[in-house]
Amino acid sequence: MEGNVVVEGQARDAEELERLTAYTYLTVQDRATHLAVMRVFAATLLADLSAHDVAARMLGEVPVDTVAAKLEQLRGWGNLIPSSRPVKAASIREYHRVRSRYQLSTLGERIQRQADEILAGADAAREVSRELLALVARGLAELAELDGRPGGAEPREALERISTLFAQFGQFADSVRDFYAYLGEVVFRYDLDTAEFTGFKELLLDYAETITEDVAHHAPRIQSSLEVLWPRLPELLARVDASEQGLAGLAQGGVQVQRSRGRDLADWAGLRAWFFDEGGQGSQVEQLRDATLRALQALLANAKRMIRSSTGGLSRRRDLLRLAGWFDGADDATAHDLFAAAFGLYGARHLGLAPDAERDVPATTSWWDGPAIEVPVALRDRGTRAPRGRTAGPEDYGDQRGKLRQEAEEEARRRHAAAAELRAAGPRLTGVRLSARATVLLLDMLARSLAGAPPEFGEALAEDEDLGVRLRLVRVPGGGGSVVHGADGDLFLDGLELWVGADERSAAAG
Repeated sequence: MEGNVVVEGQARDAEELERLTAYTYLTVQDRATHLAVMRVFAATLLADLSAHDVAARMLGEVPVDTVAAKLEQLRGWGNLIPSSRPVKAASIREYHRVRSRYQLSTLGERIQRQADEILAGADAAREVSRELLALVARGLAELAELDGRPGGAEPREALERISTLFAQFGQFADSVRDFYAYLGEVVFRYDLDTAEFTGFKELLLDYAETITEDVAHHAPRIQSSLEVLWPRLPELLARVDASEQGLAGLAQGGVQVQRSRGRDLADWAGLRAWFFDEGGQGSQVEQLRDATLRALQALLANAKRMIRSSTGGLSRRRDLLRLAGWFDGADDATAHDLFAAAFGLYGARHLGLAPDAERDVPATTSWWDGPAIEVPVALRDRGTRAPRGRTAGPEDYGDQRGKLRQEAEEEARRRHAAAAELRAAGPRLTGVRLSARATVLLLDMLARSLAGAPPEFGEALAEDEDLGVRLRLVRVPGGGGSVVHGADGDLFLDGLELWVGADERSAAAG
């Protein structure tokens, strides 16, 4: 069951993200043409237009074939939908002109409206509709008084007051957000000159302070009215819905309906969150007060900077403005030279370092994703491979050679001792347990004798002149064998007789 819930949630998230595809036409390279086409559709209501109709309304500035391609792209992104209206044409030529007709989708119309609003006033400072907050406070008090009468408020009158109330509050809240977004964009700038600083100082000290005072003045009255209305809201909204259903009937058929603001309890919860601390993060009234305080602090920081600059402190504003003017009037080559001279930053240089031969990197691999190559310290720090400083003298390996010589002599003594043990144990080899080194030497000579003998040998020999040891291995027909008792266990040679003793030269010398 839990897995089904997760899958349904993922599918819902994917469906919601798919709607964002409708914003694509605002980001593509030819967005100006797409925007002009969408404005033609947005200027009409319930109109379906063909490519010829759109091209005609654009005064022929864009060819019909180009308009037709843009319409098909907008349909794929979800901004337009094909028209289902039957086509009536008196001729084949007229049919080809009007056969492909489109109309705005709900999502496309909303996105185009938002885009026009942003383009119209994105950089402007929006005035806050402070007077609407007083109307909101008055409307909430009157609605609470009407609903407190016997029988409650009349549904039609209550709906009118609720719609008016949320329209006023929505415009006030949007204007506050826009104003403080603009304020945050400009007040934290550190390049304000004296005239700009004076304007923003008056803006903050007068306008922003007035907004904060108005909100603080009307907030207690609004909070009191909301406290009275809050327990009665479910019943009040139910009476309003019973009297004026609107499009609520469509929801029973599976159609998503967006109700008018104020007709859902969630809208009232959003209004309440503006004036009450519901989630422990502070109300919007408190956040408004804090935002004004942060803006004043930024203004004071700018004032201190300007005072230090006027009293002889270090300020690079004039120099940076002069440098920006030079950049603005320079060509490409001069701008590169100017940038290198001003900031000491040069273009990237390719270093001819050989890559790792064991790692085959395709030529299509980006430098960003490719493996790193170790750059020598001299090349990384000084940009050259040439060595610096005095050449180091040859290293003295005398101590190491002496140590190695001593180890070799010690090993030779141990091997001679093992050989002497083997020569002494030769006549009675089967009755003696050899040491570890004597066992290793015996097995080594046994391996050499077998390696040099043919597959069907009768006798195999191995001798070490330096150690004076001779080993003879004789095949015994009809069974029998030899046993060697070593440090790690017993070795049985089936059908082989083993003899160990001094070699002939050692015996003659002895």
